[in-house]
Amino acid sequence: MAGGSGTRFWPLSRNNNPKQLLNIIGEKSMLQITINRLLKLKNIEGIYIITRSDLAPKIKQHVNGVPDDNIIIEPEGKNTAPCIALAALRIEKINKNATMAVFPADHLVIGHKEFQKAINTSIDIAKNNKGLVTLGMEPTFPSVAYGYIQHEIESLKDHSNAFKVKAFAEKPHLGLAKRFMKSKDFLWNGGIFVWNINIFMSSLNKHMPELYDSITMIKERIYTGHNFDELWHNIEPESIDYGLMEKSENIYVVKAKFEWSDLGSWNMIHEMSPKNKQGNSIIGDGMILEGKNNFLQSNGQFIALLGVDNLVVVGTDDAILVVDKEKVEEVKHIVEYLKDNKQDLL
Repeated sequence: MAGGSGTRFWPLSRNNNPKQLLNIIGEKSMLQITINRLLKLKNIEGIYIITRSDLAPKIKQHVNGVPDDNIIIEPEGKNTAPCIALAALRIEKINKNATMAVFPADHLVIGHKEFQKAINTSIDIAKNNKGLVTLGMEPTFPSVAYGYIQHEIESLKDHSNAFKVKAFAEKPHLGLAKRFMKSKDFLWNGGIFVWNINIFMSSLNKHMPELYDSITMIKERIYTGHNFDELWHNIEPESIDYGLMEKSENIYVVKAKFEWSDLGSWNMIHEMSPKNKQGNSIIGDGMILEGKNNFLQSNGQFIALLGVDNLVVVGTDDAILVVDKEKVEEVKHIVEYLKDNKQDLL
């Protein structure tokens, strides 16, 4: 899934160059890093990218390892449930009994062997238990930026690291996140899914019948070579978690052992970046004096910080962001303001 706009990474992330196309970690884009990771999987037959129509040409020029024909275009963004359903149609046409895995384009994974093990386990559960499988990550700190998955205490018979899901929890406040960590039966929701196409479609029909009906009509349009933009426009946006996963009964979670981050905010980038003794990170041309726990990124201009702590400062050619680290999740409110007042900065 590569259609997001990455609003929390403004001003570096823009509509025509969103987070998944940025070289946030290392010298390759997050999308290319994800593709390279999937190309290493031993049991993969095809990689498909689904994205917005306006991003598709840039992605075709940008990525290696995925044929142009494997880029699926959404007429407009409709959140993850319609996005995944549209991709499922494409895969179903090729193999009606395929096992489908869904990955965000911009997450960080460290530890390929453990990643391969988790995917293999998920595929096995999806096939033998006829269920929908998701990956969960053991919390390393009480995050308020991630959703959580609560699982049964007893693991599955054939897989010690896999469990039946009890419930999904939205992003919690700090106190609740701390309780989740202590309970030992909550995992971070990694947004990675594995399932059989038929099981997915039948679950969609049961729990999201309106979307299923729309997808069925779109399927007829696609197979006959007709445009489906109008049908797509009338679909209600919905997340796969809320629309399907939270309502289904046969949900399983595999506890993954690789290091993971969704790199969802500037704080996450700070966590991953080299720091000095004062906990400061500087990317680009800048300096920090008499301050600690700051993240500074400059693209082309010199930026200096003096006597301040716990700030994120990001500069581009046409904008500078200064935000307290405790407020980085609210950068999206700046983007909302810009939509109404400064479109040229998006």
